[in-house]
Amino acid sequence: MNKESIYNELQFKAVRSSGAGGQHVNKVSSKVELSFDLINSISFSDGEKEILQKNLSSRLTKSGVLQLASGESRSQHSNKEKVIKRFFEIIEKGLIVPKKRKTTKISKVQKQKRLESKQKQSAKKSLRKKPDVE
Repeated sequence: MNKESIYNELQFKAVRSSGAGGQHVNKVSSKVELSFDLINSISFSDGEKEILQKNLSSRLTKSGVLQLASGESRSQHSNKEKVIKRFFEIIEKGLIVPKKRKTTKISKVQKQKRLESKQKQSAKKSLRKKPDVE
């Protein structure tokens, strides 16, 4: 994954942030929105795009665009850094393919031990019963 080529494809937009901040918040566009067109990206191979589309399906729009926003800070620069950092974390996690589980067989020794322990437990419980007086 070449971060520089991906970074060149990112699109940023600064908008007014909501929330507290007094009169200053009405004048300054400090919130940063990042959008990345995954389908038309040249930074990823077709296989990587498929994996990302599958893993990030809930985060993508219908047109295959990943959108993130950060308005935590009052500084546009720090919001931009935060949203870029979060974007690359999401992409890295999205590219991880979980290993396939190999089915294994229980060994004969393990089966035998389990059955023996069940028999011991059964014997212990049966000794706790009151004896039949006839």
